[in-house]
Amino acid sequence: MKKVRVEGSLTGKVGEALRSAILSGELVAGQLYSVQDLAEVLGVSRTPVREALIRLASKGMVQFERNRGVRILQSTPSDLEEVFELRMLLEVPAARLAVARMRDDDVVELRKCFDGMISAADAGDERSLMMHDRRFHAVILSAAGNQRLTALVDSLRDLVLTRGVTTAGTSRTLHDIANEHLPIVERFEARDADGVASAMHAHVLHTARLLIKQEFDASTDTVDAWAAQVSQVLGEA
Repeated sequence: MKKVRVEGSLTGKVGEALRSAILSGELVAGQLYSVQDLAEVLGVSRTPVREALIRLASKGMVQFERNRGVRILQSTPSDLEEVFELRMLLEVPAARLAVARMRDDDVVELRKCFDGMISAADAGDERSLMMHDRRFHAVILSAAGNQRLTALVDSLRDLVLTRGVTTAGTSRTLHDIANEHLPIVERFEARDADGVASAMHAHVLHTARLLIKQEFDASTDTVDAWAAQVSQVLGEA
């Protein structure tokens, strides 16, 4: 982490520095850190660091431990299940709604995001691919017309990244990740609401299945049972 410049909202800048360090793995999931040590690294007083950490704690990214400091939270199987259940509950109907509300320029932007993911995969640049991936989903959520929804889903994605878990290079390649977005793009270009919803459900559920199985050595039967239950509840089975 670099020292924080004092212009603007100091707490906000400290929070963004801490968030970035957590998502990049510089601040390690499961590790305990003192507020004082973090303040010294960032070159600020303890107050904005504590205030920023309180905000991150409200998002489920860290947890204060009395007289010990703050711990970067790790995932449990139920954590990932809950996060992805919420994502499917929110993103699938939002994608369906976005079909009717999305402008032609937005559809073009989706294709650009997809092309950016492919280029990043060709270059082996995971960071760039994930930036295009996040932008891709944000375009869809914004088109649905609910900015709070966009922020909420973004925070759910952060919760997964906070735990330091990713399928990239483990359960699937960068090209696999990028190409999973193609059916979504094509269905938006066709203005096919049912197809968009189905493709979004399949994409988010597939990511969940891979992560749960990979990170917790879950059996295929266990993951399949969870996936079937979620799909049935959502009416996407």
